[in-house]
Amino acid sequence: MTNFMFISGLVGKLSPTDYVGFTFFVGCMAMMAASAFFFLSLSQFDKKWRTSVLVSGLITFIAAVHYFYMRDYWASFGESPTFFRYVDWVLTVPLMCLEFYLILKVAGAKQSLLWKMIIYSIVMLVTGYFGEVVFTDSAALWGFISGVAYFAIVYEIWLGEASKLAAAAGGEIQKAHKILCWFVLVGWSIYPLGYMMGTTGWYNGLIPAGNIDVAYNIADAINKIGFGLVIYSLAVKSQKD
Repeated sequence: MTNFMFISGLVGKLSPTDYVGFTFFVGCMAMMAASAFFFLSLSQFDKKWRTSVLVSGLITFIAAVHYFYMRDYWASFGESPTFFRYVDWVLTVPLMCLEFYLILKVAGAKQSLLWKMIIYSIVMLVTGYFGEVVFTDSAALWGFISGVAYFAIVYEIWLGEASKLAAAAGGEIQKAHKILCWFVLVGWSIYPLGYMMGTTGWYNGLIPAGNIDVAYNIADAINKIGFGLVIYSLAVKSQKD
């Protein structure tokens, strides 16, 4: 009861025009609902696909928990919860990379592909955090390094080993892989753009500064839930084959 009153008090402080707080609240509830959906659907899949669907549930569950904290932080201080956001990303983004490996195992994907993509994702996030929070005077440099790691992931899934494995697998796996690739290319692009809006550097004249949290929150929900739904759809279709 005490916890409920505490949460209600925080929600009561949110203004009707506080779209950041609103999207934090909607984001955490949407991802918690998605987690319940993925976890409760596990029993209908065989072992081959159960791990992929489980990882989808873990991604949205981890995000939902962090969104509860980020929503409360925003309601209490009116500041962007950058630290919590990066903790969320450093856990969920490597898991999203893991999804590529799991669906491509049928085509012979090796663990070297998995570790390559995980390393790229960690470099992307750690250097992004350095530039946005720690070494703000050299944000452009750290942003450049983070961007290189991001495009390394894009190259790997669109043109590199992962792309070749998807082509070899064909069918529904190749279709699902292509959709996930679009999520990374288009959906994930909001994050480097948000970084550029939130830091100073040579790109100030190109990208105007502003509150990016609303876009981050919407993009997080779409990317993470969307990733999971693609995996779920692939698992359902593969069960019928």
